[in-house]
Amino acid sequence: MTESPSKPVGELPEREVSAFVQKNPWEILRAFTDARIGLGRAGISLPTKALLEFQLAHAQAQDAVHTPLALEVLCRDLQGLCHDLQELTGSTPLRLHSCAEDRASYLQRPDLGRQLAPLFRQELMALATQAASPPDLAIVVADGLSALAVQRHAAPMLQALFARLVPGDSQHWSLAPLCVVQQGRVAIGDDIGAALNARSVLVLIGERPGLSSPDSLGLYLTWGPKPGLTDASRNCISNVREGGLGYTEAADKIFYLLQASRRLQRSGVTLKERAEHA
Repeated sequence: MTESPSKPVGELPEREVSAFVQKNPWEILRAFTDARIGLGRAGISLPTKALLEFQLAHAQAQDAVHTPLALEVLCRDLQGLCHDLQELTGSTPLRLHSCAEDRASYLQRPDLGRQLAPLFRQELMALATQAASPPDLAIVVADGLSALAVQRHAAPMLQALFARLVPGDSQHWSLAPLCVVQQGRVAIGDDIGAALNARSVLVLIGERPGLSSPDSLGLYLTWGPKPGLTDASRNCISNVREGGLGYTEAADKIFYLLQASRRLQRSGVTLKERAEHA
């Protein structure tokens, strides 16, 4: 039998610890994925290093769900990075809130996160009456289940998209004021789009954190937004983050969908992404 080490395993040099870990032949594949594969084992358990990494990832996912949106910082980033914001939308970002008063309500009552607070709905409807014509697109940035994702990726993602929405060209897009929503879910974009009388709405939102991606940003496009629509009415581009889908590629994909949606006046399951054009 192999003698037990004289020191606890956690105090042994790494080369000695490795002698107790049985390697997994899939370990080489870990260079190509964030998935937890090929971790090996120590006896009948995970190696201590792999277990600690899992616990850290789990804690990061929990933090992403509960960390509040730094609203002032985000709005400053949006104005600073998206240099075309004022020219495209005609205003600075509007700060809105769902019917969920706090994070606890948001997590326990998903329906409240899908509805815009009445005071802000009235504000948007008043803006819509002042517009010369309905805007082609309303863009909504919502914290969702990961404010971290929005904090990191919303501004550079919009900067990449705005570079394609060039004013004055043959594909000119009229935009409603950019809306930033606290305690919002995807469907709140339908409420906002309807209040602004927008032809379509694009929601940038923090996605449910995974154990390898606590900061994944999702993009959701809906033509003809109105309360009560289901996910079948939306097109989704997911996993926008470092290590996932890059800003340029995501902007190309969503701009293709925007053009197709406006041309065909549809979105969701009836609008397919053609990879060769995206």
